[in-house]
Amino acid sequence: MESRIQSYLRVAASHQRDTERIGSFLASFSRSNANPFLNYAIPDDNATPSLADVIALIAAYEKRSRKPRLEYVAQLAPAVEGVLMDAGFHVEGRLPLMACAPGSEQGLPVPPGIELILPASDADLLATVAVQNEAYSAPPPDSAAIAQLQHSLEAGGIAVLARMKATREPVGAGVCTVPYHQTTEIAGIGVRAAFRRRGVAGAITTRLVQEAFTANISVPFLMAAHEAEERLYARAGFAVVGKILHISRPLP
Repeated sequence: MESRIQSYLRVAASHQRDTERIGSFLASFSRSNANPFLNYAIPDDNATPSLADVIALIAAYEKRSRKPRLEYVAQLAPAVEGVLMDAGFHVEGRLPLMACAPGSEQGLPVPPGIELILPASDADLLATVAVQNEAYSAPPPDSAAIAQLQHSLEAGGIAVLARMKATREPVGAGVCTVPYHQTTEIAGIGVRAAFRRRGVAGAITTRLVQEAFTANISVPFLMAAHEAEERLYARAGFAVVGKILHISRPLP
């Protein structure tokens, strides 16, 4: 399972960002966004990089004014972390990697007064990205962000928008990334501050999983940022299958 997910992450990075092969690393870079979560490397399975490989990796990020950073399933490349630490990297976190097997999903309820839709119109796409950005304290979306979501949906991705039934005010959203090998990442689940702790995130997660299985995707997975998220996703039918290591080196 872990190897399948890591393979998916490499493919997704190659489709969404510029990439460069550096030794046993696949490095990915966003041209327009310095967000660390959009700029990171993934080592090959069972990689045994040299210190020279790591120095070249650092240089590739620094010349782009990006923080040298990796996200990967640590147990698939156990020799990598020590070399990174020797080169000045620091562990950001070890996030639970969770997947939901068909038949394991749990139907968390939609809160009263809220409806879930699959956004299709330009207005709904804008609302989806805008509510995610607000939830994550990001700037309002531009036209490129809306076009990116549209492109993802056309390629098989899935989005769910939660909104008030009476007013259509957006309250939260989430996505399934473009699938590959019947695998997708559930990501970007965000709820506006005024609507949190009502079950909106759980309902969005449930709907995304249902839509993924309907689309013949057999491995929807996600990463839990903290214990509360892990408990939420466990209630939705997800189980921990490994750990994702986030590790980075400060820019000079």
